[in-house]
Amino acid sequence: MVRRPARRAAGGAVTPENLLAGLDAQQRVAAEALLGPVCILAGAGTGKTRAITHRIAYGVASGAYAPNRVMALTFTNRAAAELRGRLRQLGAGGVAARTFHSAALAQLNFFWPQVVGGQLPSVLDGKGRILGHAAERLGLKVDTATLRDVAAEVEWRKVSGLSVDQYAGAVTLRTVPGNLTAEQLVLLQQTYEDLKDERKQFDFEDVLLACAGMIEIEPAVALQVREQYRFFVVDEYQDVSPLQQQLLDLWLGGRRDLCVVGDASQTIYSFAGARSEFLLDFERTHPGATVVRLEQNYRSTADVVDAANRLMRGRQGALTLHASTADASPVSDVPEPVAYPDDRAEARGVAQLIAAELAGGAKPEDIAILYRVNVQAAMIEQALGDLGISYQVRGSKRFFDLPEVRQAIMSLRAASVSIADEPLFKSVSDVLRSLGWSQDPPETRGAVRDRWESLNAIMGLVDLAPVGTTFRRFTDELLVRQAGQHEPTLSAVTLATLHSAKGLEWTSVYLVGLNEGLVPISYAKTFEQIDEERRLLYVGITRARRRLRLSWSQLGNQAGRSVPRQPSRFLAELGTRTPRAAGVSAP
Repeated sequence: MVRRPARRAAGGAVTPENLLAGLDAQQRVAAEALLGPVCILAGAGTGKTRAITHRIAYGVASGAYAPNRVMALTFTNRAAAELRGRLRQLGAGGVAARTFHSAALAQLNFFWPQVVGGQLPSVLDGKGRILGHAAERLGLKVDTATLRDVAAEVEWRKVSGLSVDQYAGAVTLRTVPGNLTAEQLVLLQQTYEDLKDERKQFDFEDVLLACAGMIEIEPAVALQVREQYRFFVVDEYQDVSPLQQQLLDLWLGGRRDLCVVGDASQTIYSFAGARSEFLLDFERTHPGATVVRLEQNYRSTADVVDAANRLMRGRQGALTLHASTADASPVSDVPEPVAYPDDRAEARGVAQLIAAELAGGAKPEDIAILYRVNVQAAMIEQALGDLGISYQVRGSKRFFDLPEVRQAIMSLRAASVSIADEPLFKSVSDVLRSLGWSQDPPETRGAVRDRWESLNAIMGLVDLAPVGTTFRRFTDELLVRQAGQHEPTLSAVTLATLHSAKGLEWTSVYLVGLNEGLVPISYAKTFEQIDEERRLLYVGITRARRRLRLSWSQLGNQAGRSVPRQPSRFLAELGTRTPRAAGVSAP
């Protein structure tokens, strides 16, 4: 299937007919199901974002929805920004697309002065500092890593709807961080809550709890909220927590106009409180719901899709993906695992394969190396650096927080006020040249090259701007990107954990460290925990469009000595050939 953008009719309006024209049969069913409960089961690469944005835009264009009465909910600022951008292009810019937290915070800011009086408590950026103060108050010596784990426990407790007392009854089933006892962990959480109350501060979970409490207790608030928003769409519904579901139910107030979109096979945040049961049980809890299955994969080659299907065969809620023959590439690789002697050899081997791809004309931004834990990145970074390959580590400092990017945006905005009637390329390039950008990259590595890469990424947005975009409009869009953390594409290989790769895709994907103890991770003991590791690998596999490379190392380092490793148990299920040693030709 060739997917076409919605065409605009005379006068620039998007028509309902054109909004449906580029959808496949199942996407169209989803888009036309505008009322009542709707569940879209959308496999990886099946165009779920396209389906839900066209559904919303079709509802607006057809008159079924007033745009200001629609709320599209997701889980990250980046995903919300993408939804807003696509809806604007489809003529539905008046629709609110937000994260659960930002929607709840907006409502709290509006209603708090009326209901409680005074200013809303300030919202913490993180829990670490106050948890540290709580530990000091209790005379506990707790290191930074343990504090991070305690913060995760606080988040799990709250999104699971447990009070501290209820958590105390369940703590024996949890892994207690560091050298803390179960009693100390409970006491530390209670002291953390007490300190927040004393300082009149909220954490992120408190925002959801307070919003839910206000709607539940105050009829006037519930009436206004439900009058404002009538139609709800929830993306990535497999990641919803009990607390988020409670808030969603309160927003709905018993009404049935809810569309949820998700894939149980991509549930990878159960450790943080996500419950795929809300997606899996949707048809039972919403009698008469329309259920649509999107299984036509437009992203990956047949070999990649086949490996993904084999991994998830027989798992609860798993969809069976079908590769699109129209979009399939003649260049396809069976994902054959390679066994390297050790981690360093694996990093070097992968770097050499990437260097060969780049020499063959591949773009670095189309390549990713994915791994289970952050510590694996260091050796890979070294290997790429040795070969002069540019890379970016996803999850490190965000693009729009870089000093050179902040400076560039301010300079561009200031210049756009006074410069007009010039080609956009000239206006932007003149400003960026004054900050050190040039058409040719510097030959040196390090900070100078990193700065150039950042400025060049901004320059690259000029090529993406619609014909006729003014300098001022360009800077307006840049500020919107900055607010939504919608980062431009850097000309660099991406390094990312499997978790942080969710929602992204690349032409070539290298999955490294596929050893027992890493995938699945060593602390995954129960069936449910190991199954989550399986889903995490599935997410990694389905990021690949054309090429997928799988590797593991035969020796690891433990306490300064080499220890033998075994390949991940999941490799045997992928339908791949027998793992071969690096440097040995495949049979």
